[in-house]
Amino acid sequence: MANRPIHRPSKPLSRRDEEILRDVVRTFIMHGAPVSSRTVAKDPRLGLSAATVRNTMADLEDAGYLSQPHTSAGRVPTEVGYHAYIDGLPRVTSVAETDKRAIDASLPPEADGEELVDRAGHLLSDLTHQIGIVLTPAIGETVLRELTLVPLSGSRVLCVVVSANGFVDHKIVELEVIPSREELTRASNYLTENFAGTTVREARDQLLVLMAEERAQVDKLLGKTLALARQALGGTDGPDVLVQGTSTVLTQPELVDVERVRRLVDKFDDRARLVTLLNQLIDGRGVRVVIGAESDLTSDVDFSLVTKTYQAGDRTLGSVGVFGPSRMEYQRVIPLVDYLGERLSRALETTVG
Repeated sequence: MANRPIHRPSKPLSRRDEEILRDVVRTFIMHGAPVSSRTVAKDPRLGLSAATVRNTMADLEDAGYLSQPHTSAGRVPTEVGYHAYIDGLPRVTSVAETDKRAIDASLPPEADGEELVDRAGHLLSDLTHQIGIVLTPAIGETVLRELTLVPLSGSRVLCVVVSANGFVDHKIVELEVIPSREELTRASNYLTENFAGTTVREARDQLLVLMAEERAQVDKLLGKTLALARQALGGTDGPDVLVQGTSTVLTQPELVDVERVRRLVDKFDDRARLVTLLNQLIDGRGVRVVIGAESDLTSDVDFSLVTKTYQAGDRTLGSVGVFGPSRMEYQRVIPLVDYLGERLSRALETTVG
């Protein structure tokens, strides 16, 4: 099972519990080492004795918010503890002005869709020093702007599908009967004129209907055009994933373990599975945070994914996200991913016009 929801304790935390948990999470995010009760008790803002802190941390461990890697070590946050910390962050957290300027400058409305999503992945990695992930649209679900058929050597034809948002899909098809350049030009014009404004999937469905009609058998050119289009538009459904910044995250202390590095590399080698897992995490328009054991994508490397969908109008195209060790700086990463997702959606909607 790809996604495993984590059971969260039903008992609410007291204010003291929340303060101590928040302090443990912040300290662990900053230093990456188990946090002792003595360290937390030194915080003058808490005004609590070491014994009180120690007992509270033990209660938080019993409730599932903290865990203790070794009996003599301090404690670290669990998935439940991280989510409690995230839920306690201010509801409205503004993006740092430097981050906002970098995002605005890098996502100009005049850029096409493919350039925009590529820039988004680089931005996420550059600004967070984590792995930037962008799930690109399935071309079959994008709105068709233009379809061009280009003759290649032998019986091969290159089909270029351009979506209304500027996403491009290329496919080479082998034909039994070699069409002339003029026939390919007519076919391209016919398909663009008749199917622009529909999704590629809808265009394929309409082509199948037309091919079943008697008039497609009567009109030789139309019949040849439809047969060619069915081949050209077939198999253009799957989304892809762009991954940026894997070398940057390898410097994180969590990845001194060679076995963990191998597991991380394996995730990105299996692109099909990576796309499947990311597709399963697309849910609504808000920011989603998946931590550790909550997903096969994050579990065996103890990573987190902060992700948000992006749209053009009311059509969801894909998602953008930051993938990195679970002790990432959520207070900065969450609003950054949220802003970038919204900004990418606005830029892509502009490209339609």
